[in-house]
Amino acid sequence: MAADPLEQRVLIEQIAMRDFRCFHGEHSARLAPLTIVVGENSTGKTSFLALVRALWEVAHNDQVPDFKEEPYDLGSFSEIVHRRGGSAAKIEQFEAQLQTRDADDSDSASTSFGVIFERKGTAPFPAVRRISNDKGSISAKQENGTLRVHTEVKNGSSWSADVQVRFPRTEVMPLVPLHFALVMGRDIHKKSERPPQDIEEFMFDLLHLGPRFQLSPFASAPVRSKPHRTYDPSRPARDPEGDYIPMYLADLARQHPSAWRALQKKLVDFGTAAGLFNEIEIKSLGKHEGRPFQIEVRKRGKRLSGPWRNLVDVGYGVSQVLPLVTELMRPDAHSVILLQQPEVHLHPSAQAALGSLFCHLSTDRQLIVETHSDFLVNRIRMDIRDERSPLSPDDVSILYFERNEIDVQIHSIRLDRQGNIINAPPSYGGFFMEESARSGQY
Repeated sequence: MAADPLEQRVLIEQIAMRDFRCFHGEHSARLAPLTIVVGENSTGKTSFLALVRALWEVAHNDQVPDFKEEPYDLGSFSEIVHRRGGSAAKIEQFEAQLQTRDADDSDSASTSFGVIFERKGTAPFPAVRRISNDKGSISAKQENGTLRVHTEVKNGSSWSADVQVRFPRTEVMPLVPLHFALVMGRDIHKKSERPPQDIEEFMFDLLHLGPRFQLSPFASAPVRSKPHRTYDPSRPARDPEGDYIPMYLADLARQHPSAWRALQKKLVDFGTAAGLFNEIEIKSLGKHEGRPFQIEVRKRGKRLSGPWRNLVDVGYGVSQVLPLVTELMRPDAHSVILLQQPEVHLHPSAQAALGSLFCHLSTDRQLIVETHSDFLVNRIRMDIRDERSPLSPDDVSILYFERNEIDVQIHSIRLDRQGNIINAPPSYGGFFMEESARSGQY
């Protein structure tokens, strides 16, 4: 039986862009189940993560992306389109493309979704979109409430139409307008004959090319929320800084004890591997669910256990990493997760432990991690070399963002089976490899 398209999980294979932020001209980057983004400060790494989320929202949820949504703030259109010479260029649009395939079927065909962003007021608007696979393509330009559609299939059939659907002018009309308008009950008027049946079937197939209306990638902030000695109950809602995590953990412990024990074990396993804590508990300050609570952790020695300590009293590293690893380990974790500097406030062995954790979690979700930690990168390399990771070398991509005067170039770097860096540019040696070479790691 074929899988329900709404339950399919996609893998982002490639991101391409033109004239976006500091990326002048055309650039592309290979993505994998685990993608590590490295480079000097102010080389576009955060902008790249924001673009991944924006493309997903247009491609899979028919949304106009907000380039100012937390934890990213890329500014207005004039600050997002590429500039030359320190002033706003005459470039009036920027382009981006997302290539995906079925994550659970390595032989599945890839699907490409491209978009041209133009200025609408002060914000970027996805005016032109194109989706294609090995069977054909659909392109559409949205203009004044009309979608100008052109569809082609590989056997040579093509069809064009102007389709008017009653959508607000600030929203994105569905890329497959005929079937989608009917499904959504929208009024529709088309200025052409009905499409040929092979075109109509192709459009219908693309409509069901999942997943549709799925959660956007979860994006974490580079600095997580400040810990509190005591938490008051509140309604947990996901946020980039992890403010909601204490309440989420308390809800699990109080209302879903079996789910809490499962997550608790995973947290303890990581805490032990990272040398941060060996036990974690939610301490209620009363019997009623509405009472305040505290989060406490404890470390054990070989023979003795230390005292339980409040999250505030154990150093900033624990409180900074707890929201991140909880988000990664929760049973309903997003299928794509974007992380900024997860190693903040962690000592080297804990940074390395994050690398091992990312390897294991990337088997059922896609992680795109921006980091400055060579300890994290080296642990991933060593786990590949020592076969301690379920990932193969092809399941890891290292994206090195290299500055070239006022522009930036992206290098897609691979690993071999010995965990060695291959096809890296010479400048990468100055970023990570020179210090590692001195220590005998390369």
